[in-house]
Amino acid sequence: MRLIAAAALILGAAVFLARPAPAATLVLEVTGLRSVKGSLHYAVYDRAENFPTRNGRVATGQPKVTGSSMVIRVSGLKPGRHAVAIFHDENCNDEFDQGLFGIPLEDYAFSNNVMGFFAAPSFEAASFALTEPETRISIRIDE
Repeated sequence: MRLIAAAALILGAAVFLARPAPAATLVLEVTGLRSVKGSLHYAVYDRAENFPTRNGRVATGQPKVTGSSMVIRVSGLKPGRHAVAIFHDENCNDEFDQGLFGIPLEDYAFSNNVMGFFAAPSFEAASFALTEPETRISIRIDE
């Protein structure tokens, strides 16, 4: 009897552990694009120490710009706190172009439409709660 109970317990644990991890979808509604040239580079982060660097991005993409506004779906994310950084790569060189003293030459934005002062905003200021099954956020890029 103890053997049957132990087997049932192990089988129950295996079934519980085999369940897929919860996943959420982020829907980015981006507005304010000033041209249909180039692509829109986005990166999603879930940790403050990585925001907004090339390291630690949990999702990234570069869809072609098709209008003054775009909707981008990012699936398979873990629920929790996240932040987004985006820029409009109008000249398709896969770089965030900057001029003298690091002044941006291409439009950019962050989730919560926050801007930093001479630097990117903090993760805390740009972060939002990503929940299952779907979270929609709006970002205006021309400001």
